[in-house]
Amino acid sequence: MSINCSLWQDNSMSVKHFTFVKFSEVTEQCFLLFTLILLMFLVSLTDSALIALAIWTNPALHTPMYFFLANLSLFEIGYTCSTIPKMLQNFVSEAREISREGCATQMFFFALFDISECCLLAAMAFDRYMAICSPLHYATRMSCGVCIHLAMISWGVGCIVGLGQTNYIFSLDFCSPCEIDHFFCDLLPILALACEDTSHNEAAVFITAILCISSPFLLIIASYGRILAAVLVMPSPEGRRKALSTCSSHLLVVTLFYGSRSVTYLRPKASQSPGVDKLLALFYTVVTSMLNPIIYSLRNKEVKTALRKTLGKKSNLI
Repeated sequence: MSINCSLWQDNSMSVKHFTFVKFSEVTEQCFLLFTLILLMFLVSLTDSALIALAIWTNPALHTPMYFFLANLSLFEIGYTCSTIPKMLQNFVSEAREISREGCATQMFFFALFDISECCLLAAMAFDRYMAICSPLHYATRMSCGVCIHLAMISWGVGCIVGLGQTNYIFSLDFCSPCEIDHFFCDLLPILALACEDTSHNEAAVFITAILCISSPFLLIIASYGRILAAVLVMPSPEGRRKALSTCSSHLLVVTLFYGSRSVTYLRPKASQSPGVDKLLALFYTVVTSMLNPIIYSLRNKEVKTALRKTLGKKSNLI
């Protein structure tokens, strides 16, 4: 049953806990979704950890492109671990409560890894642009120091936005008791539980989404526009094929990432509904997190070779 927080405005005690709405009253449906999400979570976690480990242990992969890929794998691990464990618990347990502090912590880490990945994908596009359009200056312009700075900027922007958004939303008055009609503590479902007017908060979330989604996306579009122009004038078909092959995995991940986020956070409020929001949340927290490391590992010969070496070393140690 959905609870209208406005009914509790006269309550002097501010809410200390939230409760997640039960997914379904049918136990079999909950167990089925629990099993599917658990399997995808384990695949995502294992693949991301193996990619990061393979890059770390193979000197041949100590290049800017794979440095960013290792960071992307860490973002995927943090991203899934901040939301999915509690989601899984809610499917099979009657204890679906989360404290105000726990909800704020989950929201912060979700925003941290999500925004950081958004910025990192732009840095990866810039790296491909430099590699293809300025190969003679690539080593100096994408030095180790530059790559570390770009990664730090991604982490820093994610941290600043995460702290700002979380503090801004949890400064609102939530009157007890309230139920979260979502799988985790996301921005919009929590805003819906506030007792007071949230129009300014919703506008802030929308503006932040535009800046954090559209700005890096425009940089990616600009980078790939220059890349496409450079590829079209290459005299060798083999050169064109090789150049495009290094970008295909990144483009696919960008499409999945920005497509799901844009539909979730930039679509009109009138078209939003809890059911659609839940489906989108499952897609971008579970499905895309599972697909991203698979895309990079299956479509990249160097990563596949490094994974085989890493797994071979492990088997020899056993």
